[in-house]
Amino acid sequence: MSTPSAASSPEQADVLTVTLNPALDLASEVDEVLPGPKLRCTMPAVDPGGGGINVARAIARLDGHARAFVPLGGGIGMRLGRLLADEGIETVSFEAPGETRQNLAVTERATGRQFRFVLPGPDWERARIDAAVAAVAGAARPGGIVVLSGSQPPGAGPDLPGDIARALGQVGEVRLVIDTSGAPLRVLARGHGRHPRPEVLRMDDAEGEEIAGHPLPERADTAAFARDLVARGAARIVIVARGADGSVMAAEGQAWHCTAAPVEVRSAIGAGDSFTGAFVLALARGEGPPEALRRGAAAASAAVTTEATRLFEKEAFRALLPECRLSPM
Repeated sequence: MSTPSAASSPEQADVLTVTLNPALDLASEVDEVLPGPKLRCTMPAVDPGGGGINVARAIARLDGHARAFVPLGGGIGMRLGRLLADEGIETVSFEAPGETRQNLAVTERATGRQFRFVLPGPDWERARIDAAVAAVAGAARPGGIVVLSGSQPPGAGPDLPGDIARALGQVGEVRLVIDTSGAPLRVLARGHGRHPRPEVLRMDDAEGEEIAGHPLPERADTAAFARDLVARGAARIVIVARGADGSVMAAEGQAWHCTAAPVEVRSAIGAGDSFTGAFVLALARGEGPPEALRRGAAAASAAVTTEATRLFEKEAFRALLPECRLSPM
């Protein structure tokens, strides 16, 4: 299934987001989470889910345009595709090897704690993975940006982002933005790989500390770590999110910090994807990385003020943008 193509604005480069393990996100509430008895939940909110999907949705909320490469399978996949079409997201569909997964987020009213149950998705065989990599490269456009975000499908190896980088290297002048975790992130962090260097590599502070092998308590520690990854060739730009302390970005010997806006956190779901969406859209519109960092911080700040799996509102983004202050390091 593919929705009608909407031409990119002449002021915006093409953006293709890639979500290889999408999900139908359900969000509900319950009075208290206890083992044993049946827990009577509220009627769930239903949203399209997965890193790249949410990046595309965030871009749309800022009046940008992104195409979403999405493997879909079974009845859940059909429902996910319809939800994306309802939001006006242009999809580049690919046949998944099984039923699209679901995720469940349950908020406990008594404490405000949020419990997130994440299912694995269908298993992929090597031939299907290779076909998906080729399809991503076939959908990418020269001069555009490709965003690889979210978990990998079961069966994919840690070199999958590198495989995609190599395939995109044949397209010409495509900037690759990667927001991943676990083994694929560790492989990318080694740098000097056999694939073209990504444009951007983003991670959160816990992932950064795992790769660094030690805590990163201060902004300067995070900046030194990000600079080291750039020097290794992990990416041209490295971004490390520091939660309520904002984000640190390093690029070619320079580093910046951008504060997060002071807001009350209601749900952290989607904050990282909102950041990536606003950041990528700024790059696609010709903004430099520092301004893109500021816009990403504003989108992430706005996202945490919404409930459950909801993304940010454009009005909140605009209101919080002046609160996100950029400073060189």
